[in-house]
Amino acid sequence: MIEQDTIRLLRECDAGVKMGISAIDEVLDYVKSDRLKQYLKDCKIAHQKLETEIQEKLDRFGDEGKDPNPIAQGMSWMKTNFKLMMHESDHTIADLITDGCDMGVKSLSKYLNQYKAADEVSKDIAKRLISLEEDLGKEIRGYL
Repeated sequence: MIEQDTIRLLRECDAGVKMGISAIDEVLDYVKSDRLKQYLKDCKIAHQKLETEIQEKLDRFGDEGKDPNPIAQGMSWMKTNFKLMMHESDHTIADLITDGCDMGVKSLSKYLNQYKAADEVSKDIAKRLISLEEDLGKEIRGYL
């Protein structure tokens, strides 16, 4: 049970971190504020470090991980591009990213509670990813 919950939690973290990286990539070219752009780049690097850690742990279990749901990713891409086409601004970007962070925190918290038997290292990874998403959402509220 521990191994199954550990793998399942890591898979969800893998999908979540990939979704976060993708969301940041989608908006970076539109950011006008140097401060916001640098913060998003730093956050992307932090996401990538967690992604590497998650993948290393999954590799030990012989698991390839999980990509984000293609429908969710497609809907996110459409929403992002539509909103930026209508109003390209740092406000719009902050709005999109905070929505994504909120969804990520909610989903990851659900999986953390659902896979209670996961090992402590994997739970710590999930908590760090949740914290990263919470911090990002808080940091960019000033652009809303």
